[in-house]
Formats: sequence, structure tokens, C-alpha cells
Amino acid sequence: MLYICTVFSPPAMSSSIRKIIHCDADCFYASVEMRDDPSLRGIPLAVGGQPDQRGVVATCNYEARAFGVRSAMPSAQALKLCPELRIIAPTMSRYQEASRRIMAIYRDYTDLVEPLSLDEAYLDVTDSEHCEGSATLIAREIRARVAAEVGLTVSAGVAPNKFIAKIASDWRKPDGMFVVRPAQVDAFVAVLPVERLFGVGKVTAEKLRALGVDSCGDLRSHSMADLTERFGVFGQRLFERCRGIDTREVSPDRERKSISVETTYTRDLRTLAECETALEPLLRQLLERIERARRSEPLSVAKVFVKIRFADFSRTTAEAGALGVDPAQCRELLAEAVGRKRKPVRLMGVGVRLMEAQAARQLRLFDDWDDATALTAAPPGDNAPSQA
Repeated sequence: MLYICTVFSPPAMSSSIRKIIHCDADCFYASVEMRDDPSLRGIPLAVGGQPDQRGVVATCNYEARAFGVRSAMPSAQALKLCPELRIIAPTMSRYQEASRRIMAIYRDYTDLVEPLSLDEAYLDVTDSEHCEGSATLIAREIRARVAAEVGLTVSAGVAPNKFIAKIASDWRKPDGMFVVRPAQVDAFVAVLPVERLFGVGKVTAEKLRALGVDSCGDLRSHSMADLTERFGVFGQRLFERCRGIDTREVSPDRERKSISVETTYTRDLRTLAECETALEPLLRQLLERIERARRSEPLSVAKVFVKIRFADFSRTTAEAGALGVDPAQCRELLAEAVGRKRKPVRLMGVGVRLMEAQAARQLRLFDDWDDATALTAAPPGDNAPSQA
């Protein structure tokens, strides 16, 4: 029986302490498949490409994770870890429909919903009138409604900011909820391993360990000046996050930062000529995607890039300033990227990085190009490839 606790009361005054919920659907694609086909429940299941086509696991259920199967793992490797693994192809239309219904439930509680993907979103419920303004009760009700109305489970984290809410949502997965109250922030963050900080990968973690830093509490012994000297601008983020500080707002209209397309090839591309041939359909797809995006929002290109993943799984990206997608410039970037290792290519992608909205508006004040020219014309000036 679903208990709805919605209570309407006069609008609450905004507080300096925010109430943020991070909602994350549990093994989303796999959960949709298990919902629609109950015979898949209780067995190791992955959604992704087939191993004979060099497929990759997009997501998997918890039965598969018990064998060590993980997202982004090659399907062939996943089958070695779990020979009974059932791998099925994704059906994006069903996932999109489930996502649409979940996001609609979120928006019943606040207009401040920032989707991060089909299955993940931040909600700012600071001024919400529902559940007498209790973020904990709102999160509990949302989870109950998604289960009852969509047939899926959602884990939630409730906290005073986005950083802590996201960590909290993972604390009691699957189908769980964890609340970090303002008075608990300092102690909660202090014991977190530094690897839980967004942007701290293996290399940065090793550098921090060399300084005697294993936890966020350890990191607090270093000043901002020390951290910025060692890690550049990222040092400021380290200084703030290890203290539980995150002033980012929930942004419903989060700006699109890039548009790209990519393909993993069933047969390695062994020469630059083969790569150039494969680039042409990618460019057509990219132009079509940009055109579709421009129907709903104004976009201005700032850079174009080509990314490569070699057969040994190493990666490289070449990019340059641009005002549009110029095939000749993309071929130059491709040659630059391929030439860095001269190994067979397994994956290739091409894309554009977009200007921030204000810079784009200023550019359009002086821009008399038509849309077609902006998409295909080569930009003036020096566009030497740069490594990213």
C-alpha cells in the first residue's frame, strides 16, 4: 500500500541551508529489462554489445556484479568472469520512456530538477511545500512512487549540497536512502577515502598518498596554497570538497557543453586511409546531430575534436579552435591523433565543444554567417591541433 504524505502549506522562507536530493535508479537498463521480462530476474544479466562484435557492458544487475562484472567492461571479459551471464542488446526507446516517467515524478516536487543522465538527477527541494518541507520525506515518497508507478527502484541521497548528496545516494544501494544532515557533514566527509572525491583518479590518489593523505580528514591538514601549488586549479576543489563545501546550484537548464558521435569497430582500422574513410559517416552523423540540437537551442562551436582508442585500449584526443565542422580540419586532427601511436584503431569519435551561452550571444551580435556556412566553413586563423 502506497502512503502519500503530500501536505500543502504556505510557502516556506528560503534558508541559507539547502536541501538537495540526488536520485539514482538502480542498474537502470538492466532493471527495465527485468521489469519487462520477469524471467530475467535472479540471473546474472548485462545490457550491452555481444562479445563477437567487441561489445561493451553498458550496465549489469547485482547478480552479475557479484562475479566482478562492471559497466564499460568488454563483454568478452565479462563472460570470462561469469560464463552464465546473459547479455541482451539495449532498447533505448523503453529506457527513455521509463526515464521520462521518473523525471515527471521528480518535477511534481520541485521545478529545480537537473538531469545528469536518463537514470540520475539532482533535486533542490529547499523551498518545496510538499511533505511539510521535509527533504527526507520527499525522497522517501519519490522512491515509493517510482516503485509503484514505474516499477523500478531508486536510491537517494539527501544532504545540504550536491557533492554530499551524490555520495550519500550510493551509500545504501540498491533501493536505499541515506541522509546527511548539516550537523553531520564534517564527520561524514572526514572519513571518506580521497578516491570518493570527484576527479581523484588513480594518479592523483597516488600523489596524495605520497603526501600521507588517505582520507579527506588527512587532506584538511594541507592549505589551499599548498594544494593549488601541487595540483593547480584542481587544488582549490580538493580544499573545498574535503571540508564538505560545494556551492554549485541545481541547474534545470544545464548548458550542453559538447556534441559528439563515436563508433567501436568490429575490425581494427590499421591505416590512416581506413580511418579517413571511416571518418566520413561520423562527420555526417555529427552534422545531423548538431542540426537537430539547433532546432531547440542556439549553439555556437568553439572547438572541434577527434578522439581515438587504440587496440591496446590507450586513448588520445586532438582538438583545435573552430567555428564549425570543417572536414579538412577534422582529417588533419585525425592524422595528428593516429600518428601519436601508429597502432590499430578500435574506436573513433568526432565532436565539437560549444561556447558558453554568453560568449555565443556576443559572437552572434557580429555574426552574419548563415547556419549552413557556420556548420561547414573552415575558421580563419591558426588551427594547429592541440593534445587533450
